[in-house]
Amino acid sequence: MSSDPVSGSCPLPVLDHKEVLLGHGSGGTLTTQLVEGVFLPAFRNPILDRLDDQAVLDLEGARVAFTTDSFVVTPLFFAGGDIGRLAVYGTVNDLAMSGARPAYISAGFILEEGLPIDDLRRIVASMAAAALEAGVTVVTGDTKVVGRGSGDKVFINTSGLGLVPPGIHISADRARPGDAVLLSGTVGDHGMAIMATRQSLGLEGSIRSDTAPLNDLVARMVSVCPDIHVLRDPTRGGVAATLHEIAARAGVGVELVEAAVPVRDAVRGACEILGFDPLYVANEGKLVAMVPAEAAERVLDAMRSHPLGAEAVRLGDVTEEHPGLVVMRTSIGGRRILDRPYGELLPRIC
Repeated sequence: MSSDPVSGSCPLPVLDHKEVLLGHGSGGTLTTQLVEGVFLPAFRNPILDRLDDQAVLDLEGARVAFTTDSFVVTPLFFAGGDIGRLAVYGTVNDLAMSGARPAYISAGFILEEGLPIDDLRRIVASMAAAALEAGVTVVTGDTKVVGRGSGDKVFINTSGLGLVPPGIHISADRARPGDAVLLSGTVGDHGMAIMATRQSLGLEGSIRSDTAPLNDLVARMVSVCPDIHVLRDPTRGGVAATLHEIAARAGVGVELVEAAVPVRDAVRGACEILGFDPLYVANEGKLVAMVPAEAAERVLDAMRSHPLGAEAVRLGDVTEEHPGLVVMRTSIGGRRILDRPYGELLPRIC
């Protein structure tokens, strides 16, 4: 057996729980077990099997991206956003990660009896403003009300449609050895904004969620490199979980440079207080891209010319070594494996 700590791959354990756990919604190993052990066997088809954040469908000559998502974040209002803004931007971003131009979304509400109408008005107004900013229209919806104690104030489900321009083919399975791994900005802002509010850390003024619509940034990137291989927004499980998903899907390895990871000082401090690694903390306004190495600099220039990519960095590279693993090249010259997150570090984060 090799003594290299980053050789080989890490097989996922089989689904072995009899009940659903909070961790099954984490975006890590437990989520993968649930998807592969319950949902895929029932619904398996070539489109679903791609396991991207959206499905790209061929409809009478048009390539249409379709996605759906549900939002259960607590608290409902936090520094930098709220559940309504998060619902719109989250759906827009999932569409954008295919290179699509988002156009229409739906809004479904599950309301708990006793929710203040003023809170609902505030959430809906926030959604309307977010849709206007992102350039999408809410065209259909649904509302259900459950009894007191049967929900938690409000849950929102959104679905979205967008058009994928001709010649754009972006998917996790397109990552290739030699690709540059790009990141649009600082990590951990959203997750720590939520936790700072929940834990009353006194940092609410210095940490704000990065919730933002990424479709305009993606359009600028695609305009200089139509051959972007992979785009993902690193939400649940953070950058680490997202890179593990891509590595597993494409059968490649990923190597990151520790010194390149951008983290705001306040976020780093909050992570140290709570015992978190910023790379595993959720983001809601950042993206990870994998692009051919020869296109990396022009894509970075395009990203940095946009307000949401001003702090973009080259985070590392895709490699044919250690397929399925994400490895960090440390600041002291060593290498360490970034473990795939198992369960829920931050429940109810989006």
